[in-house]
Amino acid sequence: MTATKEAKKKSMYDNVMEQFNKTADAIDLNSDIRKILSITNNEIIIHFPVKMDNGKVEVFTGYRVQHNNALGPYKGGLRYHPTVDVDDAKALAMWMTWKTSLAGLPYGGAKGGIQIDPRNYSLSELERITRRFTYALGENIGPELDIPAPDVNTNEQTMAWIADTYMSTKAPSERSNNKHVVTGKPVGSGGLEGRDRATGFGVFLTLKLLFESKKETLNGKKFIVQGFGNVGYWVSKFLVNEGAILLAVQDAHATIIKESGISVNDLFEHSKPRKGSIQGFSGAEEMAPSEFFGLDCDIVIPAALGNQITAANAFEIKAKVIAEGANGPIDNEGERILLDNNVTIIPDILCNSGGVIGSYFEWLQNRNGELWPLEEVMAKIEKKMSENFNKVQNTVTEHETDWRTAAYILAIKRIETAYVQRGIFP
Repeated sequence: MTATKEAKKKSMYDNVMEQFNKTADAIDLNSDIRKILSITNNEIIIHFPVKMDNGKVEVFTGYRVQHNNALGPYKGGLRYHPTVDVDDAKALAMWMTWKTSLAGLPYGGAKGGIQIDPRNYSLSELERITRRFTYALGENIGPELDIPAPDVNTNEQTMAWIADTYMSTKAPSERSNNKHVVTGKPVGSGGLEGRDRATGFGVFLTLKLLFESKKETLNGKKFIVQGFGNVGYWVSKFLVNEGAILLAVQDAHATIIKESGISVNDLFEHSKPRKGSIQGFSGAEEMAPSEFFGLDCDIVIPAALGNQITAANAFEIKAKVIAEGANGPIDNEGERILLDNNVTIIPDILCNSGGVIGSYFEWLQNRNGELWPLEEVMAKIEKKMSENFNKVQNTVTEHETDWRTAAYILAIKRIETAYVQRGIFP
């Protein structure tokens, strides 16, 4: 079990490096800039003690990897998961650099989290763990340095705790100027209207634009979703509103299917009091998890963890479109099989970038002391995502390549331009 886990973790970093090197070769990236972008700037590992509800102390390990900040402050999520380690954080931080660059944002890439299964801890314990981790990170994060956001198993409540803890370390006159140290906060605590649905909306929008470019609509299209967290729920909701049919859903606890379509709202109401688990949902039948990706459908949306589609199961996929709601859900071997089978893959750095675009607008809103209504926020996200989609689509045509390579070409060229223009110190 350990060997398999280690191989899986290692391959996630291998995947992103292989993708980077492939693109660097294709665009003949400046060799000096290539050296810089192939490494991370900072890798922070923190061990910190926290007193549990029973009075005993546990020691936790937290990570923050900062890949590159040539375009602006580091930006990236914090996840709470047993698989969190420095290699995964390095891979995810690098993906964030490409994602923010492709989105045209003034950010670099970072990622991090705590090696923990949050289901094993009470809410008060999670609050203490989060606050202690924030305090331990200290000046390694900041509103103009490194701005965390929610990720796997973290949410707006987590961000509110981080913001409050960080602000408490500042002089009273400076506290309100540091509200934008994190994004994804509750609306009442400086959060952005619509940030909760921004990632899922972006996945939905890229799918809609892709089908429109083929002179098709989403009406009647069957889709399956792996992961029914924030992203899985919202993308399902938007797709069903367009007439698409949610055929099946898979999470860590169960795999369910209903030919006539699963009710998104009913499933959400079922999962909410069960810490997000879809197990035991009466509105669908359970099926074998191993058969999930092979279901006869139009769209597959992996919105859980990385390395879910590999050489072991990619050949089973019948859908002709995959939208990457998660980061790195397809490994390179699996991707080669899918491309050979003429499957269109909307890559993570484009597909799920609605979240970081929403985060950027929250950051701006906090900096400027403004409050934007939901309609204005969604219109801004749609405009930005649509522009990015069109740029990638044009690059696909121009270079006669796949969508991921096209997205990488645009992202890495923007960072290369920044380095060429300003030079490398000293």
